[in-house]
Amino acid sequence: MKALKLLGLFTFIALLSACSSVKVATDYDKEVDFETYESFAFYKPGIDEAKISDLDKKRILRAIDLELTAEGFTKTEEPDFLISIFTESREEINVYQNNYGYTWGWSPYYYGHQHNTVTSNTEGTLYIDVIDTETNQLIWQGMGSGFLESDIDKKNERINEIVHEIIAQFPPQEKDEK
Repeated sequence: MKALKLLGLFTFIALLSACSSVKVATDYDKEVDFETYESFAFYKPGIDEAKISDLDKKRILRAIDLELTAEGFTKTEEPDFLISIFTESREEINVYQNNYGYTWGWSPYYYGHQHNTVTSNTEGTLYIDVIDTETNQLIWQGMGSGFLESDIDKKNERINEIVHEIIAQFPPQEKDEK
């Protein structure tokens, strides 16, 4: 019985984490020594091209600034690297059909009650690019995808979560291969 309760608890936790999960992937230049980078600034031309509202840009840039500062990087006028962003989004439409009525099986003369529910979700993808200021080359890219919220407070929390998950992967850590 105790094992069954634990299984139920783990299933519940797995469902909660699956609903709010952020998918993150990164790519980087293995020839770059990331230990030499200490300061950053935002790359305005790249940010201006991002196809999102100015309010969402501010939310994203504020979250990136907070995360990088927490990681020990300094925002400065003469940075070691630049940050640029771009976004993609796609809308997912879900149609749930609930048919119940008075007949068994399928019939062209079906006269039961039909109820359809249509919902939509927007999945957003945020790309954070790190550009070396000396070489003007892309050296790291992080990508985070997750479903977005329309409520302002929840949207802000979601953006912070996505940025946190991406920046947690920067700078890249070499994995010990055994």
